[in-house]
Amino acid sequence: MSEHYCFRAEYDDADAAALQALEQGKATEQQQKRALTWIIEQGAATYQVAWEPDSERSSSFQAGRRYVGLQIIKLIKLNLQAIRSKRNAN
Repeated sequence: MSEHYCFRAEYDDADAAALQALEQGKATEQQQKRALTWIIEQGAATYQVAWEPDSERSSSFQAGRRYVGLQIIKLIKLNLQAIRSKRNAN
């Protein structure tokens, strides 16, 4: 039986190599970017619609998976300087 689409995360050898190098602390800049891109786009399916019309369970799974990607993006885009300045002003 084939795996349901909401549980799939496509990858190739270069994606796996980038993630393995990242885990070992030996990833090049290019591998780091590739690994993060894979995590956000494939692993977390951040830019996919988190709705399956015939399955509330699949929709919930997709929504949880997507939430992880959204949190990663939030932290990447977070303006740390503004937060630190506001914290120091208080």
